[in-house]
Amino acid sequence: MKNKIEPCPVTEAIKIIGGKWRLQIIYQIGYEKRRFGELKRLIPTISEKMLIQELKKLTEFGIIHRKAYREIPPRVEYSITELGMDIFPIIEQIKTFGQKRIELNNP
Repeated sequence: MKNKIEPCPVTEAIKIIGGKWRLQIIYQIGYEKRRFGELKRLIPTISEKMLIQELKKLTEFGIIHRKAYREIPPRVEYSITELGMDIFPIIEQIKTFGQKRIELNNP
């Protein structure tokens, strides 16, 4: 008989929000709806290819919502979902931690 391995909640969370870009994307979308170009300007060091991939993954995980408008030229907006809002307090704590580090390193 094999032992059943219990899923780890931390591993599950990191699967969704881990990586270099996902928290930054969620943070930028958390305050207001954003278009692709806006996100690219707000996170200038991310490549277009990576931004596309990460937006797709976050949409698949149900963290953000993608709404395409039938307009010419086409318009797509990304917004945070209710599930994504569950992550937002964590991001705010990370932001506070980062701000303290910046202040310590730049007195």
